[in-house]
Amino acid sequence: MFSFITSRLPTSFLPGWLTLETNPLDCLLQGLVGACAISVLCSLLRVHLFLEEESDQKDKDTSDQRTPRGQRKTKVGLPETLQFFFVTGILAVVGSRVASLVVLEFCLRALSGWVTAGPESKKFLQQLLVQSQFTLGCALSCGLHFLHEGASQRWLCSLLAAALSWFLSRQATVLLHHVMALYRLHSSQRYCGICIGLLASGRCLLPMLCRAMIITFSVAVVAAISIINKHFLSATEALRFWTPLTICYTLLVVYMQEEQHRLPGSQAVLNTVVVRLGGLMVLMLTVGRWADVLHILMCFLGEASCLIPTMDLLDAAASQGEEDYTDYVQRDRRRRPQAQEKQHHR
Repeated sequence: MFSFITSRLPTSFLPGWLTLETNPLDCLLQGLVGACAISVLCSLLRVHLFLEEESDQKDKDTSDQRTPRGQRKTKVGLPETLQFFFVTGILAVVGSRVASLVVLEFCLRALSGWVTAGPESKKFLQQLLVQSQFTLGCALSCGLHFLHEGASQRWLCSLLAAALSWFLSRQATVLLHHVMALYRLHSSQRYCGICIGLLASGRCLLPMLCRAMIITFSVAVVAAISIINKHFLSATEALRFWTPLTICYTLLVVYMQEEQHRLPGSQAVLNTVVVRLGGLMVLMLTVGRWADVLHILMCFLGEASCLIPTMDLLDAAASQGEEDYTDYVQRDRRRRPQAQEKQHHR
């Protein structure tokens, strides 16, 4: 029924490169799934950073009741609602081909950064999770596009996925508000199951989130490679596309890793977004279509709408990472004299 209605929409006056790849309802539902996933990610990250801050305060025996870093923007108002629906619209319009390229580029950068992170791996993971917001939406969009391809009732599959995503998003938001308002009281009095569970196993939240992201992006990479290869008629065309993509992004990854060490956290992230999406645009101008160029321009808006409201999360992750790195250096300095004494006795 929905396919019949959407097929009658007046889109014939639009040029071919401005029309959506699939049914508009499917695109909208896929965008909604991606936006809900971004909301869940941000809520759980804020909960994790709040628990880390509370744990550090208890370890230092401080009684300071200040608002923890990265937790000042938890109320959902009109700007947050508008941002949610704006991201939904961007993800609905961005084509599966460009979404696949964004996913592949992010995975390449994440792997190389994780290998070179060293003792700052926790800081890198937290910053990477914040940076992955829009890419997570693209990953779910191209994953759903791949998994639902050929389904007779595709709109129904997308509707079920959107309903589940909306439910999880609301539950994550409720959890964040509950923790921010009542965690200190409930964890001290020990009469709330949610807060007691977070008190006992709150440090497992970040590893669990990382495992969920690994599974999501693993499926998305398979879907992305399959989607991109369908646009090529021969192995020669595929080689012509993949060769510059691999070379360019290997160089970009090296450049961006150096920039992240040289610049402050938030500025380095914004520069990274501009550089990597600019590289994608140059690539699409070479081997792509005008629709791809338009979609990459929209990706700039999507990345900005996700990153700018969460700059406090980036700053909190960076400051927490610096504290962890300082502790690591101090422990390393303590171990060196002990190791030298053992070698001397031997």
